[in-house]
Amino acid sequence: MTISSCRATSPGEAAAPFDALAPLRFPADLRLTPEQFALVCAENREAVLELAADGRLIAMTPTGSETGARNSRLIMRLALWADQQGGWKVFDSSAGFRLPDGSVLSPDASLVRLDRWEALSTEERRGFAPLCPDLVVELASPGDEGPRGVSALRHKMAAYQANGARLGWLLLPEERAVETWAAGSEGRRQEPMERLEAGDEFPGLSLNLVEIWEA
Repeated sequence: MTISSCRATSPGEAAAPFDALAPLRFPADLRLTPEQFALVCAENREAVLELAADGRLIAMTPTGSETGARNSRLIMRLALWADQQGGWKVFDSSAGFRLPDGSVLSPDASLVRLDRWEALSTEERRGFAPLCPDLVVELASPGDEGPRGVSALRHKMAAYQANGARLGWLLLPEERAVETWAAGSEGRRQEPMERLEAGDEFPGLSLNLVEIWEA
């Protein structure tokens, strides 16, 4: 079956075929509610999108393979800690959260206390969970100046913090450095980093960063 684009065609002009790999385009002044954003995502399941607090759509690019491998290692370590510790839910980069400011963001990895997750309704869990994770982690992609670049990720870390995240980690693999965003403070850079400790908020959680840098 051929799917045609929504562009109007002149009489006798063949409609251009829909290119599923072409980037989505949005009017610069387009603003959506979180509910409208959910509908857009449902109709564009292959797209990677986020929603800014002011209703702007943010089109994310897929990560490079190297970043994807690092993120897989990160998720594995968080899941292992959560299984051993108990009382936590782990989420990967495909999970979107509706933050209190109305934005819908997807950290590369995140942790939510189990009691907060279980307080949500079934419908809330199936959609964009209306909460900010307790721990958020973002992995910077080397050379990316777009939404996965360091400057954009710092804005996201500040947004997580403003919306209630207890701890945020911005991992900078190219520099083997970490920016730690604790509640109530700006990002604090630490380098070079080989092991990252979460502290009392997340008992026993630590990351061997060398295996993530080299993944």
